[in-house]
Amino acid sequence: MAKSNSNLCAVVLLISILIVAVSAGSFYDDMDISFGGERAKILNGGQDLSLSLDQYSGSGFQSKHEYLFGRFDMQLKLVPGNSAGTVTTFYLSSQGAGHDEIDFEFLGNSTGNPYTIHTNVYSQGKGNKEQQFHLWFDPTAAFHTYTIVWNSLRIIFLIDNIPVRVFNNNDAAGVPFPKSQPMRVYASLWNADDWATQGGRVKTDWTNAPFTALYRKFNANAKKVGPNSVSTSSINDNQSWSTQGLDAAGRNRIRWVQTKHMIYNYCNDRKRFPNGISAECKTSRFL
Repeated sequence: MAKSNSNLCAVVLLISILIVAVSAGSFYDDMDISFGGERAKILNGGQDLSLSLDQYSGSGFQSKHEYLFGRFDMQLKLVPGNSAGTVTTFYLSSQGAGHDEIDFEFLGNSTGNPYTIHTNVYSQGKGNKEQQFHLWFDPTAAFHTYTIVWNSLRIIFLIDNIPVRVFNNNDAAGVPFPKSQPMRVYASLWNADDWATQGGRVKTDWTNAPFTALYRKFNANAKKVGPNSVSTSSINDNQSWSTQGLDAAGRNRIRWVQTKHMIYNYCNDRKRFPNGISAECKTSRFL
């Protein structure tokens, strides 16, 4: 009988472990709705999250935890059809006037025209590091994975594990780099028709509202900070992100993306920066 009870306990324990494993990455566990009320909805037992925008408000969510370095993955399916004027986001940010921030922003467009993928890096409250891209696929037809790798050496933006941008730590050259302020993960859907689509020339068509973007499969393989925090990396013992860079295949892929799909690079905008480009623009952006 004791052996039977022991076997039963083992089965119950195994089931409990499996339930915990399945629950890992739930939006209920990882995120708080930050604004928009019922416009933000956690679905499918915490596995999916939808954000909606109408003429009264957008919506958003933020991570329960703060992080100092890590790899952050999120699958998104963007607003379909006429998404002009809308901005869907997935980004990291600290708080305060001198905040740090690492941005993926998805600028909507009129039907038949491509989304613009807007990336930026802020350090100590200063940004102006924009690079923009058009995608090589329809981001509204299916889910795709958008990734931010942030370590002490560099920031890498990836789409479906293809690197599209690297921002290296050039602190030694006087270029501020986010390295000391913990950041939360944020996501939002909001109206920005004063600038988002074709420089603000195309406005949001509210007859198409509500606009909805879908999120799923969030994963933070990262160093949590704060009271009683345990690094998620120490749990799964995978800290490859801490030194991640680009190998030869990665460099080939980023060259392809930036040659074929980049539509704006602040490093080339001498009209905007007549006093000279920033120091990091003078080094290879593919390393």
